Amino acid sequence: MKDFLNAAKLLLLDLASTLFFLLVYLLTHNTLLAVGLGIALGLVQIGSQIVRGRTIHSMEWLSLFLIVTAGSATLLTHDPRFVLLKPSVIYAIVGAVMCKPGWLNRYLPAIAQKVVPDIAIKVGFLWAGLMFVSAAVNAIVAVTCPLETWAIAMPIYGIVSKVVVFGAGFAILRIIAGRRIRAMPEGERDALLIAAGRKVATT
Repeated sequence: MKDFLNAAKLLLLDLASTLFFLLVYLLTHNTLLAVGLGIALGLVQIGSQIVRGRTIHSMEWLSLFLIVTAGSATLLTHDPRFVLLKPSVIYAIVGAVMCKPGWLNRYLPAIAQKVVPDIAIKVGFLWAGLMFVSAAVNAIVAVTCPLETWAIAMPIYGIVSKVVVFGAGFAILRIIAGRRIRAMPEGERDALLIAAGRKVATT
């Protein structure tokens, strides 16, 4: 669960850093200031990890590299949309990682790992699909819409889409797991529930 939460945290922090850049740009219309503060925030995020003695994951280094690269492109072209495309790259990379069959299984309770590992693979692909769709949506909005629209639409989309997929995935796993457990022979079902620390129904 820790790795899954770290991935979710990275996506949220990445969106936050992009929003911070955009906020400064919209308030000041100063590209140099917005890019400078955006890069500074990225450095602070990495620096705080180093100070705390925490491991800096490759995706966090990539996020810093992207803000520097996108910021440099923005300075050269005076087009802030380069920074807005940064989340699309992160989404696409996370989506590619989530294409590995079974990545979600390690985040499930032991009982679910035994009862619905095949369904977890499909839910994992659902998450991967969401990441790729999010990458495309972000890129389309960044390129075709006003900056103010991106600032409103993408945070709402990011939160709502993930809540919907999380809720749907949880419901699917729980419903199918319940059906399979009820369909088991009584002895096998009781042994599974006891091993998982669940109460066994007595008559």
